Amino acid sequence: MALQTVPLTAPAGVSARLGWDPGTSVHDRRRIIAKELIAAKLGCEPTDVRIEREAPRGFGYHTRLIASRDGQELPIAIVTASFRAATVVAICDPGLPLGIDIRDSHPEPADLRLMRKHSHLLDENDLDDLLHHWTNVQAVIEADGRGVRMAPERVRLDSSREHGWFRDRNMRYQLVDASRDSWIITIAVGILPQAV
Repeated sequence: MALQTVPLTAPAGVSARLGWDPGTSVHDRRRIIAKELIAAKLGCEPTDVRIEREAPRGFGYHTRLIASRDGQELPIAIVTASFRAATVVAICDPGLPLGIDIRDSHPEPADLRLMRKHSHLLDENDLDDLLHHWTNVQAVIEADGRGVRMAPERVRLDSSREHGWFRDRNMRYQLVDASRDSWIITIAVGILPQAV
């Protein structure tokens, strides 16, 4: 089975695709999907795009993927999220805060316990609601960039779950439900603060 990819609903300025194949490694899925997205954006062939992993700067440093064409680095940010045999890749302007989270609709008992421990939901037994809430929260954490230092219960969501934020930052994130098939996917993109 070859890697299958499908386009996802994404916020303005973002292009995203979902790919799944248990026979393809997560690293290969990221590179294949990133090449596909960038080639579509540039109007070239995927073979014209090179995707490399940034060299780590030190212990614990999270490397990023870098795209180039004809030996020139491209000003495109590549953001990825993977869960089991599925990977979501999104591309955007490098200055745009962007986060993605993906889960399947059948979480493990340990994952459910963690979600329930950190959720603000009144009814934590509504599995679909709990999964969507969790992916929203995790996407905001990813977009924020501070990672595991930020506890999930610190994320605030508005009542419609269209926006998320942290109280200690003047940044809000638009939340887009990009779920597809049995994958629950949220994309969070930063919204610049409005001048008063």
